[in-house]
Amino acid sequence: MYGAVVAVASFLRNAFRPRTSPPSTQDVVRTALWPIAIMSIIHRSYVLTTNGYITDDWAPVYWALRRFRHHEPVYNDVFAEVDPHYLYPPGGTWLMSPFGYIESIFAARYWFIALNTVAIILACVILVRLFKFALSSPALPALLAAAFVTESVTNTLVFTNINGCILLCEVLFLWWLLDGRQSREWLSGLAIGLSLTVKPVLAPLLLIPLLNRQWRVLAMAVGVPLALNVIAWRMVVDRRAFLQNTIPYILSTRDYFNSSVLGNGIYYGLPMWLIAALRVLFVALAAGSLWLLYRYYAKRDPFFWVLTSSGVLLTASWLVLSLAQGYYSMLLFPFLMTVVLPNSVLRNWPAWLATYGFLTLDRWLMWRWPTTGRFLEYMKITYGWSLLLIVVFCVLYFRYLDARDDGRLADGIDPPWMAEAARDRRLSPVSR
Repeated sequence: MYGAVVAVASFLRNAFRPRTSPPSTQDVVRTALWPIAIMSIIHRSYVLTTNGYITDDWAPVYWALRRFRHHEPVYNDVFAEVDPHYLYPPGGTWLMSPFGYIESIFAARYWFIALNTVAIILACVILVRLFKFALSSPALPALLAAAFVTESVTNTLVFTNINGCILLCEVLFLWWLLDGRQSREWLSGLAIGLSLTVKPVLAPLLLIPLLNRQWRVLAMAVGVPLALNVIAWRMVVDRRAFLQNTIPYILSTRDYFNSSVLGNGIYYGLPMWLIAALRVLFVALAAGSLWLLYRYYAKRDPFFWVLTSSGVLLTASWLVLSLAQGYYSMLLFPFLMTVVLPNSVLRNWPAWLATYGFLTLDRWLMWRWPTTGRFLEYMKITYGWSLLLIVVFCVLYFRYLDARDDGRLADGIDPPWMAEAARDRRLSPVSR
């Protein structure tokens, strides 16, 4: 007891007594950010979630896992109803099945929230190390604070979705992909393979190891979900229902809780030719960006190439495919972190206007002008993704034009000062 009192007293003295030397800017910033980060994590993972309810995301999952445990039909949803449905494949059901052994739906929900909270924190820790920042630097509390105030993380936890684990798998996939050792490629494939077993949202990222000819990654990324689904297939009693009912529903387009161009287009009654034209436009922007990234960065700056391409691929897939939900945006955290790189495409205000659109928790509903408010609220995520894709292409394209006009395409498209700064950062040790 006495020792504890002494420890507390020492802590207070060190916290409040005058310093013997002036603190550095980093020390001051770090001291300010850690309380904000910790309280934001507690507020989002504990206060908001416990004040909430058994959300539409969690209830269908829990009862499906309970039925899976008792060898009862899992894929028996009535898809004519608007209510959210259980859509996870057999392999994903098997991976999540331990939560079906928890008798209380409330207890299971809280454990699921805790798991995803820890996953998000671990993802942030790995990202900080991936970008060569020390864990003692202000980078970690800054990233944690920024992450937990977003709509993506907040709604993932409040709705009790598995996106936190998907984010951790993505970060591990990128970390091991960029490691350079062949043994780590197997782990990279394992990480993304586990995520694909649950939901296919990260599938577009497989284009990166494909272009890099990292066959070990691809082998594991395909083999893991295939193997787990084969194992779980015999455990599901209504396998035919999954094939005949669930998969067709997954492949269809719904006009609610859908931020894709197709989903919003159908909701607002846009003509199909305009929807098709917008989808083609975004595919073209993504293809142009990816070509420039691969042509001028894949060999010169693999780190920049992989992380920037990941953002382009994910954003384009959400806009162009049939289903995209706002809280997927947390999967752009690795890409948004590239703002610290000298040659980042995000060092401009339009990029962060776009980021505000798809990450903000601000509500834009207005009771005086309900139509305008509903439009802004429902479209801000789609607008944000769209603007981000436009920004990336424009930045890269204008770099290309400047390099072509200067006759230096053979050395890449970064201006000399930018290329030198990027090279120095790659060679530098871990930052404080």
